[in-house]
Amino acid sequence: MECPPFKIKSVEPIRLISRSERENRLKENGFNLFLLSSKDVYIDMLTDSGTSAMSNRQWAGIMLGDESYAGSVSFDHIATTVQEIMGFPYTLPVHQGRGGEHVLNNILVKPGQYVLGNMHFDTTKAHIEYAKGRAVDCVIDEAYDTEIDHPFKGNIDTNKLSELISKGPDRIAYVLITATCNNAGGQPVSMENIRDVHKIAKKHDVLLLMDAARYAENAYFIKKREPGYGNKSIRDIVKEMMSYMDGCIMSAKKDALVNIGGFIALNDKDLYSKLAPVNILMEGFPTYGGLSGRDLEAMAIGLSEGIEERYLDYRIKQVHYLGQLLDDIGIPIMKPFGGHAIYINGKKLLPHIPPENFPSLALCIESYLEGGIRGVEIGTLLAGRDPETGKNVCPKLDLMRLAIPRRVYMQEHLDYVAGVIKTVAKRSEEIQGLEFEYESPILRHFLSRFRRVDISEP
Repeated sequence: MECPPFKIKSVEPIRLISRSERENRLKENGFNLFLLSSKDVYIDMLTDSGTSAMSNRQWAGIMLGDESYAGSVSFDHIATTVQEIMGFPYTLPVHQGRGGEHVLNNILVKPGQYVLGNMHFDTTKAHIEYAKGRAVDCVIDEAYDTEIDHPFKGNIDTNKLSELISKGPDRIAYVLITATCNNAGGQPVSMENIRDVHKIAKKHDVLLLMDAARYAENAYFIKKREPGYGNKSIRDIVKEMMSYMDGCIMSAKKDALVNIGGFIALNDKDLYSKLAPVNILMEGFPTYGGLSGRDLEAMAIGLSEGIEERYLDYRIKQVHYLGQLLDDIGIPIMKPFGGHAIYINGKKLLPHIPPENFPSLALCIESYLEGGIRGVEIGTLLAGRDPETGKNVCPKLDLMRLAIPRRVYMQEHLDYVAGVIKTVAKRSEEIQGLEFEYESPILRHFLSRFRRVDISEP
């Protein structure tokens, strides 16, 4: 791995508590890693959302934040930056991505309508269903095979998309391209696929949006993997990606390198005018949207830093470094390696645990117990229950995600993580599944509690 394109000015101590303490913490918190205190976690790979280390320029920008309730100069900075980088003239700040999802779906989704996309993530799906809509995945079949080395597993299957839209465009609230595609292992979407989806959406007069949380990483993959883009700048690739969109929704806690914040960005003034009053009700006045001026300032600076190619090159190579370590020791993982995380195939590593007993969650629990590592399950637990049947949704992919915070961990941390996973894998046959002690009714992975269950029992 190459030398990082930054040096460290401030450090934060971490501590590995004893194994017996880790066992106690798990029991006290119902074997739910979301409920652990961060002080009891050694290497935290629960998420890459809001966990970035901000730059000296961002911290300096915080001192310049304009805290005016209305007409903040810091809003002008973020709106101008969004237009320069993405091309959208109308920006609504929100406190984070799910705030934007709430505002957007409140207006766009009518009961019974469908939102079509590659693979909807947890909060996206939950907000669509909360608005009485249905989230439908249209990702290509290759996304479900962790071994196939397809360069753009996040692509939408255009045949599936066309077929669903042709049944009645009025039944479609909008189409959403998630780039990169989190549920599919952080896999990118190609420019060719983005263009093709754009053509289909325009043909049927259906709104096309992008979940742009990791748009810069997606642009990097296009540059490295798609013919014709190797000599183009990340900025130019981003501009082209967004030129096919009617707008985007962004959790700035990922590729904008901030700890809080997000926005909705649009081309259409009329749609902006419909969303703005709801944004005031749910988030805040359109020039602050639930954020302080200092948050807006840091977000504007982070947007620019997040598309710097030297940073992205290091970022992606760091993720690939961990992936290669795990692949070399025989851990089944999603290939090719994604942009923000490495995904371990929990279903394959723990085949004795049925989907209903959450194999990837069990793997997360054992990794914490073994070495204080906190990952997250992307599988049956996260998928939730079918709103019509009430049965568990058992997705084809059942994965443990090791998300790598941006500009936070060094090579030695990743070496440690690989060592812990190797140890856990050696005793994989001994690992027990889990069952609910308490099941939270919405986004159940956040607040549910579990107990171990012996799968061998009749």
